[in-house]
Amino acid sequence: MKAIWTGSIGFGLVNIPVKLYSAIEESTLDLDMLDKKDHANIKFKRVNENTGKEVAWENIVKGYYIKDRYVVLDENDFKKAAPEKTDHIEIVQFLDEKEIDSIYFEAPYYLEPQKAGARAYILLKEALEKTGKAGLGTFIMRNREHVCMIKVSSDVLILNRLRFGEEIRKTSDLKIPASKSKPSEIKMAVSLINQLTQPFKPGKFKDDYSDKLLKIIQAKAKGKQAPYKPMKVVHSATKDLMEQLKASLSEPKKRAS
Repeated sequence: MKAIWTGSIGFGLVNIPVKLYSAIEESTLDLDMLDKKDHANIKFKRVNENTGKEVAWENIVKGYYIKDRYVVLDENDFKKAAPEKTDHIEIVQFLDEKEIDSIYFEAPYYLEPQKAGARAYILLKEALEKTGKAGLGTFIMRNREHVCMIKVSSDVLILNRLRFGEEIRKTSDLKIPASKSKPSEIKMAVSLINQLTQPFKPGKFKDDYSDKLLKIIQAKAKGKQAPYKPMKVVHSATKDLMEQLKASLSEPKKRAS
C-alpha cells in the first residue's frame, strides 16, 4: 500500500507520527469509455480554453475567480490557511462512536505509526480499547479540511473521514406522511424485525453484480449471449398491512435469502 498522507496525531501533549492509507478498494469492474462507431478509447485532455491546446500537468495551477479575474494560488497559500492542520490531527475530544449518525461517515483509512511514534501509537490504541471511546479531530488533506474520527478496529487505529454538518441536506423538503401506524401493526412489524435479526458478518455480503457482469463479458467475448430474464416486482393485491406482515412472518427464510 502507498501512504496518501503523512503527518501526526496529537492528544494532550502526546504526539504520534503516522502514515495514512486507504482502507478500501473498489470491487467494481474497470470499464473504459469507447466511441460507439469504432470502439476507440475515449481520452480526456486538459485544454486551454483560449488556445485549444493541451496543457501539461506541471503547467496547471489553481485559482479562485473574484472581481472579474482569477487569483492564482500556490502550495504555500493552501498551507497558510491552516498550518496547524496541514500535517497534524489534533484530537479535540473523545466520545462514544454510537453518538455519530451513519450519515456523517464518508471514508475509512488505516493509520500506521512511523518508527518514532510506535510506543505512543500503542498507548493511544490500548487507551481507546480500554475506554471504548473514539477521538474526534480535524485535518487538511488534498487542500480540503476534514472532520475525522479515530477508533480501534482489528488491533489497528482506523481514521474515518466524516462529513461536516453543513454538508448534510435538510429533510424539510421531503413529503413524509404524518399518519401513525396501528399498535397491532407495529407489534407485528417488530416481530418480523426480530425474526430476521442476525449478527453482522461482512463476509456474507459479496459484490455478486460485478462477478455476474464479468461472466456476461466473457460470454460476449466468445460470441455467446448470456440468458436474460427481467425481474418483475409483483405488488400485493391486498392493502391490508396486517395480512402482509403475517405472510412475511410465515416465510422468513425465503424472504431473507
